[in-house]
Amino acid sequence: MYERSNNRQFNELRPVTIGVGYLRNTPASVMVEFGSTKVLCAASLDDKVAPFLKNTGKGWVTAEYSMLPMSTQTRQTRESTRGKIGGRTHEIQRLIGRSLRAVTDLGAFGEKTIYIDCDVIEADGGTRTASITGAFVALVELFKDMKTRGLVEMIPVNDFVSAVSVGIVEGALMLDLEYEEDSRADVDMNFVMTGSGLFIEVQGTAEQKPFSKIQLDEMTALAKEGIDKIIARQGEALGGWRP
Repeated sequence: MYERSNNRQFNELRPVTIGVGYLRNTPASVMVEFGSTKVLCAASLDDKVAPFLKNTGKGWVTAEYSMLPMSTQTRQTRESTRGKIGGRTHEIQRLIGRSLRAVTDLGAFGEKTIYIDCDVIEADGGTRTASITGAFVALVELFKDMKTRGLVEMIPVNDFVSAVSVGIVEGALMLDLEYEEDSRADVDMNFVMTGSGLFIEVQGTAEQKPFSKIQLDEMTALAKEGIDKIIARQGEALGGWRP
């Protein structure tokens, strides 16, 4: 039977901390930590939109994601140095943007673009789920600042969004995989869900052998349990704010 580090139970999250106000130059910055995974998320506002949104009255929320060279055990070359963004980075950036737009009224803040920058400081599994979790808090923090400045009448977010990984490791169901678990998982899944329990995205792969509908249902229930706990932490970080 596989034993998790720190005697963690199969349905137990790693310690989750969400700290706001991390950066001086933006009113919306968040350091989110899932165990040893640390991601700095910052939201900023641009008064322009892409050409396809001009004269629509709608804004946009988009994300950029990157990993620092020494966020992993061996140094990674910066993608900017290589001159090309990798497929994994593109996928995660689009996932973060989709997740936030799913709960945002894009017509409530005019033709403006909100950028969410997610920089992985340290990676130990679950960087995309941690990024989504921190990005949501940064987005709400930016809207709170915009409301204070009279740029929006109300915070145009209709639900919480968070994400978590679930997997099957050596036959055992597990929540919130760290790298060692993820690297040996038979099944690896990422769930993005709202506070009301709706799905935004489900990414699942059988790395070793196919999994059953019963196992899928068990993983879904475990993900919902974990996301409920993460959303409670998001609410605390936002000072009790609710949509």
